[in-house]
Amino acid sequence: MYLQKKIHLTSAVLATGVMSFAGVLIETAMNVTFPTLIEEFSLSTSLVQWITTIYLLMISIVVPLSTYLHKNFSIRTLFLVSNMAFLAGLFTDFIAPNFAILLLGRLLQGIATGIALPLMFHIILTYAPLNQRGTMMGLGTLTTSIAPAIGPTYGGILTSALSWHYIFIFLVPVLLLSLSLGLYAIPEKKVIKTGRLDLLSLLGLVLLFSGSLIFLSLLGEPLSWLALLIGVCGAGLFYLRTLHLDHPLLKLTVFKNKAFSLFLFSFLVYQFLLLGISFVLPNFIQIVQGQSAFVAGLAMLPGATIGAVLSPISGKILDQAGPKKPILIGLMLAIIGWSALLIFLGISPLWGLIAGHVFYMIGLGLSYSNLMTTGMNSLPPELQNDGNAIFNTLQQFSGAIATSLVAVVINFFQAHSAKTYQAATITGSQVALGILLFLLLISLAGCFYQFSKRDASF
Repeated sequence: MYLQKKIHLTSAVLATGVMSFAGVLIETAMNVTFPTLIEEFSLSTSLVQWITTIYLLMISIVVPLSTYLHKNFSIRTLFLVSNMAFLAGLFTDFIAPNFAILLLGRLLQGIATGIALPLMFHIILTYAPLNQRGTMMGLGTLTTSIAPAIGPTYGGILTSALSWHYIFIFLVPVLLLSLSLGLYAIPEKKVIKTGRLDLLSLLGLVLLFSGSLIFLSLLGEPLSWLALLIGVCGAGLFYLRTLHLDHPLLKLTVFKNKAFSLFLFSFLVYQFLLLGISFVLPNFIQIVQGQSAFVAGLAMLPGATIGAVLSPISGKILDQAGPKKPILIGLMLAIIGWSALLIFLGISPLWGLIAGHVFYMIGLGLSYSNLMTTGMNSLPPELQNDGNAIFNTLQQFSGAIATSLVAVVINFFQAHSAKTYQAATITGSQVALGILLFLLLISLAGCFYQFSKRDASF
């Protein structure tokens, strides 16, 4: 009976994880197509990044609904809806004749992934024994972290050999595998509906996330300040509704837990770095070094593969030895690797960039999933769903911010520098990576302080 339960749990995690994997794979696979899309649709660098941003925006809006969805719909129903929406998004993008239709397909994929991501972690937090949680979280994170390992290569091969359209259709078998696993492992259980959806809270989130991202994409233009005002109003509306509701969309009281807030911040910094480098490096290799989309994708493969393989191993280390060593050692290695990337941009051949990326990903592999596990373990059981929703919401939103931020920084130097287009791209990339390095240093300092506290217990 124990073995059967474990097999079903692992299969259920893999079913939702494979779907999340497909979402992240497309996200990073599309990054290597940006130069192609810029030329095909006559787009700017800041506009083309909406291929990623609209996807992450939809996830950011849908994920906060996860607590409500889990209280009103069965896991099986949510899984099937997510899978069908994803398939619809894939077919839409495969036939997309223009940029607007392409964005529509990405929107559908974002909705699907927004349901699937928290569903995977909800299954782990609800059904996995505490002494196996680190390993299961590592397994869940593996399915999403291995996607960046092959995403750029996958996208580069298909863009070079066929067309970017085929990036989507070749994922249909992956979604069908996820569907088969889910139908086998996720039973239909009746749910007693206990949650209510507050539409004003949802409106606040939509205004907050949309306004913030539009502000970043239009930074420097007059309309950007209107977008910022909309975002601020959305934040105010959401906060006020949270104060006055007995069952808010998200319980912001989780932020009173200092350990949770710290590990959440460090986790989000990593997400900034993951999405930032997935944008910077493939475009840098193509624009500055003149390599093909295939080579740009292939350059990401060694580091991201190592980071993905280390994810479940680091979870096992946490289960056996605690979180302090893997998190602190991982952060320090990530800082060394990221610093090397910053230095090597513009002065090193391709192998130097690959080496810096590999070193950074070793550090990320040791600490990334453990930051989420440790943060969630610091919460009482009644706040686990809210903590899970906040982690996944801000993970995607921070990824969207990172993509917008680095795109805006690079686009600024490309448009306003007296240097050549290639030289301006180098400068913009270095400035973007420098900003992210500063956040990583703050993250290390915060984690070191938290673990050095005498009363810290994890």
